[in-house]
Amino acid sequence: MPELPEVEIVKQSLEKNVRNKQIKKVVINNYNLRFKLNKDFSSKINFSRIQHVKRFSKYILFYLDNKSIIVLHLGMSGTIHIIKNLRKNNFTNSSFYNSPFLPEKHNHVIIFFDNLKIIYNDPRRFGFFKIIKNNKKLEHFFKDYGLEPFDKNFNLEYLRKSLKNKKKNIKSYLLDQKFVSGIGNIYANEILYFCKINPFKQSGKLNNKDYKNIILYSKKVLRNAIKEGGSSIKNFTNTQGKKGGFQDNFKVYQRDKLKCLRKECTGKIKKKMITNRSVFYCNKCQK
Repeated sequence: MPELPEVEIVKQSLEKNVRNKQIKKVVINNYNLRFKLNKDFSSKINFSRIQHVKRFSKYILFYLDNKSIIVLHLGMSGTIHIIKNLRKNNFTNSSFYNSPFLPEKHNHVIIFFDNLKIIYNDPRRFGFFKIIKNNKKLEHFFKDYGLEPFDKNFNLEYLRKSLKNKKKNIKSYLLDQKFVSGIGNIYANEILYFCKINPFKQSGKLNNKDYKNIILYSKKVLRNAIKEGGSSIKNFTNTQGKKGGFQDNFKVYQRDKLKCLRKECTGKIKKKMITNRSVFYCNKCQK
């Protein structure tokens, strides 16, 4: 599943290409996504102008001039393809799992603008679109989500209050969207490596130094991933056709049985499972 950095890359591409553009036509080829699209989806957004494209957590938000917001989640396999000048071979791609040759039968939603269209392709159909009437309704939609790592309130006080006396392991907390929004399995593993924290450690046993490191490296790892264009799992490329580069910087993710990359460490990367999610960590320096 695309995590915060990959969704941010998609958002940046969309903001660049469709901001201030008017929707001319919407074609729905399949209403049966994760949540079934309403029959009036097209009529509610037709001829609206996209004022901004933003992101919260792993969601892309299209703010329209009629005050409503289109919420898009890519699910497990959803991709956004931007085709300019409406020529089939003129391909600009902002997908996570990227291929310009995906079967057209998975092109479920197509939104047309002047000289440009965006295609939502999703073989597994775990993604969805939803129209939210206004900002107040949007706040309600996200009411159960925690802070993003970039939020100024994701601070020492927040972590102390949230994790005090908690028995659940810290890896599971980093994946809990009610605690912190946007971190997925790849980056949770990488963050804990930099923090030198064992992913199985009870959250309530962390100290202030651990909290400060989680705050620091959550921001740092995610920013570096965005800077590198995301992590290319399978075939992700950005809108210039370049692959993301952060996978070349993985310290633990998918490195099981390999030597720890810390110069002073003699440990090896171990792989285990927590609630059906893979955990990668150094058996020596993550305590």
